[in-house]
Amino acid sequence: AKIIQRQLIERKNIINFIAETGGLNCLIADSSALTEHVVKDIINSAFNSAGQRCSACRILCVEENVYDKTLTMLKGAIDTLSIGNPELLSTDIGPVINAAAKTKITSHIAIAKTENRLLKQLKSPLKGTFIGPAVIKINGINDVSEEIFGPVLHVAMFNPSELDQIVEDINACGFGLTFGLHTRIDDRAQKITAKLNIGNMYVNRNLIGAVVGSQPFGGEGLSGTGPKAGGPNYLRRFITEKIYRGIKPDQSEPLTKEKIQSSLTKLAPTIHRKLSSEIMGGPTGESNILSHYSRGIIICLGPSLEKALLQAKIVKDNGCVPLVIVPGARDSSALSGFVKREDLSSIDGFDAVVVWSNKQDQRAIKIALANRAGPIIPLITQLDFAEHCRLERHLCIDTTAAGGNAALLASSS
Repeated sequence: AKIIQRQLIERKNIINFIAETGGLNCLIADSSALTEHVVKDIINSAFNSAGQRCSACRILCVEENVYDKTLTMLKGAIDTLSIGNPELLSTDIGPVINAAAKTKITSHIAIAKTENRLLKQLKSPLKGTFIGPAVIKINGINDVSEEIFGPVLHVAMFNPSELDQIVEDINACGFGLTFGLHTRIDDRAQKITAKLNIGNMYVNRNLIGAVVGSQPFGGEGLSGTGPKAGGPNYLRRFITEKIYRGIKPDQSEPLTKEKIQSSLTKLAPTIHRKLSSEIMGGPTGESNILSHYSRGIIICLGPSLEKALLQAKIVKDNGCVPLVIVPGARDSSALSGFVKREDLSSIDGFDAVVVWSNKQDQRAIKIALANRAGPIIPLITQLDFAEHCRLERHLCIDTTAAGGNAALLASSS
């Protein structure tokens, strides 16, 4: 996505960029969940398409009370899988995409084996790029630093008292594509999904196969830019950006990078506040809710004071935190001066930039943002940009999966 972002800058016209990337997708299963259901969904989520889905489950966290039972059943389920030619209906798992992918995945598995962390691997054909589904033991989320794009599942055991820390670790990894939770305790599901910065969350079902119109798909952070594919805001974001020709920023008061960074650091921590929700259509027995959250801190660059203040109002009206940086600013919450565009590549602590300047200036900002490490930061140039201030998150719940009256179970609080 970063490569494409940089290549688009070289085009004659400035083009909107929507990226959907991968993730370190986690599924948590507590002791109230039905083990048979958990294992079925894990097999589908981790090993379907040979694990070559961006939404595939990469990490499984199982409560200690049911860890051994779950692992035993999971190993047995893996033994029933058939690896081979995907043209045959009898085949469950086909090859990975090429030899380079196979080399990377098998190397990862080999390291786990030498460290006595390989819990299970199914044998696979020697010819071709087949890899048998593998289960690798880990201590927690932080043991997995990159996406292994293949049939590899990392498994950790947890104590119920560690759930809050697991949620923090998932958010801290920077990816935010899919998440799964298997539980029959309703308030636990509500509490955990409300805290996660994840684009698509699933309760008591698998993580793959999002349905257009019911489960708009796309992540945040390192997992994508939004808006969601198949969602109500998708097509509008392909509209060509509005260019304000002739409006040049005043560069007479250049600010130091350190002063801008200091102002960003003093702002309140980024809080993705829930703004609204809508119920999406879907099959009976499934609840699908699309919610909008505030994006976070947005730098408003005008280029005039009047325009910067108007931008800040739109930002505030949509639950975000503005930082106005423009010559002539007098408000205590603003900075008076000019941001050297190249500095935007190394300043941290903001989630978007809005500017209504000329094409040359916008291109300079886009170059700086493309040169940043980490998540893709959007440049907003539209007059009406309220939609760009919001993140989309989708929650899908299989309401038939409780296996009885879940209200009879004890509360987790």
